[in-house]
Amino acid sequence: MNNDIIVELKNITKSYKISKEHNLNVLKGINLNIRKGEIVAIVGKSGAGKSTLLHIIGTLDKPDSGEMLFEGENVFNLNSSKLSEFRAKQIGFIFQFHHLLPEFTGLENVLIANMIAGFKDETKALQMLKEVGIEHRANHKPSEISGGEAQRIAIARALINSPNLILADEPTGNLDTENANAIIDLIFDLRKKFNQTFVIVTHNEDFAQSCDRIVKMADGVIIE
Repeated sequence: MNNDIIVELKNITKSYKISKEHNLNVLKGINLNIRKGEIVAIVGKSGAGKSTLLHIIGTLDKPDSGEMLFEGENVFNLNSSKLSEFRAKQIGFIFQFHHLLPEFTGLENVLIANMIAGFKDETKALQMLKEVGIEHRANHKPSEISGGEAQRIAIARALINSPNLILADEPTGNLDTENANAIIDLIFDLRKKFNQTFVIVTHNEDFAQSCDRIVKMADGVIIE
């Protein structure tokens, strides 16, 4: 495998049983390489299979067939505990909705991801909040901050374990234009600083056009 490639997808298929007689074929033989340090946008209409593909890359779901190599290793050959450990340490997730736990402060929400990976580094959590420009909200709960601020905390949470790959599903979809643009700028700044790889599902055309590469999907296949 090319050393520049972090993720290699080979003929990935995925379907879901919707009745006794019928399966819904969501992914129909996906082949895709993702290079280290690039920002890739995955675009397409609703139902194209974008989020399903992202979930498989993130090992949150398994394909019916095909292989996914992460730095040359077929991660779906790992047992469930090893796969969970891999996911916690190697992959960060950013979603459309920040999914912060309402009873915890910003700092505590960032630390949760750290603790899942077997650590508790409060100094690093504070540093990550500083990296995303939100350290002044460390002791605030989600109800006390704006949507843009909450999304920045969610990004800090995705970064806390220094993952090699960040997966984002509509990270600006729930934000106004000003906050969305600020999050886009932040993602590019973080890539420049940490050389992390981002794969981003988005309907934001301006965001997609600014990425290094656009992967267009339709009806479960890559068309461009």
